[in-house]
Amino acid sequence: MVASKLITRACLCVALLLIVVLCHGLARAADAEPTGEHALLAKYAAIKAKLDKNQFGAPIYLESTEGSDSVRVDMYGVFHHPFETVREALQSPAGWCEITPLHLNIKACVYKTTKQQTQLTLYSGRKYFQPPSDAYPLKLAFRVAANRPDYLELALVGDEGPFGTRDHRIGVQAAPLEGQGTFLHFSYTYSHGTMARMAIKTYFATLGRDKVGFTMVGEDGKQTYIDGVRGAVERNTMRYYLALQTYLDTLKTPEGQRFEQRLNRWYDLTAKYPRQLKEIDKAAYLSNKKLERAQQEALQAKQGN
Repeated sequence: MVASKLITRACLCVALLLIVVLCHGLARAADAEPTGEHALLAKYAAIKAKLDKNQFGAPIYLESTEGSDSVRVDMYGVFHHPFETVREALQSPAGWCEITPLHLNIKACVYKTTKQQTQLTLYSGRKYFQPPSDAYPLKLAFRVAANRPDYLELALVGDEGPFGTRDHRIGVQAAPLEGQGTFLHFSYTYSHGTMARMAIKTYFATLGRDKVGFTMVGEDGKQTYIDGVRGAVERNTMRYYLALQTYLDTLKTPEGQRFEQRLNRWYDLTAKYPRQLKEIDKAAYLSNKKLERAQQEALQAKQGN
């Protein structure tokens, strides 16, 4: 009995470690990767058929790769909002502190702007309510790499994170489409060291053994959803992507009603993919997020921005 309790406790600790690694594990893109509006629109032309018809039932396309010490997920999608609206909304660090806490495991987001840079701090934890003091913080430099009438590029970058994670990065690229739409690329990657790798392996052999992502693998007729760390990063990337969609879809909502509507919409969007994204019921999610919102507002007030 004692041994069983110790094993369960160890698995829970590993689960928390994995959440931190995956929520904060956002990594450096390959240096040779083409960037700019021309490369982005070329990608749109190449995958347009897959955006029109796919397993998501939405204009979304997902790619993922896994190396020995890193995982990368790229999501591409069409937002039915004018590019000017998207560009204005996403270049604001305050906007990102409305977006990221919709994610189940992000307990708070605060930002601070100085003459040198803008810094975001994300606090991540378990799926139930936690104050930021009980969560793990990660400081990310918020950089607007390009901001033009025909192209937006952002990066949220952190060199080091908890438990040996490194090269943390979220990348966003967006360009206008004909017909008042916007094509957006959201990338999420991370690198990890030996400690994180061992913890992740343990987690997916125990508590996380039934969790899957979105990519289908295997031979024809015997395909299954990808599992393990690659599947986990796909799930977390989708949660962030749907948070982006939620934020943009609710910009015209009266300000006093936005937070409540965003919570409901994000949960409803994730509910379309229960196999991958179902964790808690809606009532618990709404209750937790309202408590966490108050904590975030108190933290932000101390930042002075």
